[in-house]
Amino acid sequence: MCRLLGLLSTRDESAETWLARSDRSLLAQSNVSPETAQKDGWGVGWFEAGGRARVEKGIGGAFEPSERERFLAAAVDARSPLVLGHLRHASNPLQLPREKLIALENSQPFENHTALFAHNGSIPFPVETRPLLGVHESKVRGVNDSEVLFWLLVRNTEEVGDPLVGYLRTVEDLVRVWQGLKRPPVPPFSGLNVLFSRGPDELWAFCLWTGDHGTGLIDTGRRYYEMTYHAAPHRVLVGSEPFDGEPGAWHSLTSGTYLVARRHEHRIDLTTGKLPFPAALELGPTPT
Repeated sequence: MCRLLGLLSTRDESAETWLARSDRSLLAQSNVSPETAQKDGWGVGWFEAGGRARVEKGIGGAFEPSERERFLAAAVDARSPLVLGHLRHASNPLQLPREKLIALENSQPFENHTALFAHNGSIPFPVETRPLLGVHESKVRGVNDSEVLFWLLVRNTEEVGDPLVGYLRTVEDLVRVWQGLKRPPVPPFSGLNVLFSRGPDELWAFCLWTGDHGTGLIDTGRRYYEMTYHAAPHRVLVGSEPFDGEPGAWHSLTSGTYLVARRHEHRIDLTTGKLPFPAALELGPTPT
């Protein structure tokens, strides 16, 4: 189970504070305790001039001596209106040995030159889901179930032109796969917390999970998958948990909600709401 950061600003801006410098930064979250260490990879993604996505990744924990300097360098380099950060605590639905599970192609964020994506959670049936990717199936490079989810969201969003509808269709696809397997005890996903952007002018955050997975790493008053955001006229920050302890500054994104932030010249427009799923959609165990 991973940790996420998303930044959308009215101007090119460094995310170094929240990636690496604050007392609740991603770097601080990467090694809160040996039991919760985010040791399976890291990544920072942003859009360069011209709108092309750039991603820097590592294969170990951002806190480890072999990775720390590269992570800090990526945190400095990532100046853009849109920045995503990711710490990987690997799921392993394919039951692979660690030497196959950990690799650069399995670290996040994922990108397709014009979009960036980061995911916290897992889908238990990536092999059965891959046929739904259509022409994008051949683009899967690693063994991370999150990469399958990325290309499924890309396909659905491309077909409808709307990330919200694309996400809803993606969830429905995962549920249909689960139903086709005769509704096994494991739900169709543990978490589908996603940060997604099609360019430097927008940031989408989707929060959805099943079951109980404990509390946050630093903010133990929050559920593990409960996302949070901080909104100002010129900037929106989204994360798996608050990046500082400022009381009242951070708002919750609970399971079944979403956020979209759009950049304009002098302001960020922010919308939040409930995910409009069909009433009959069966997701498995509900969050507690």
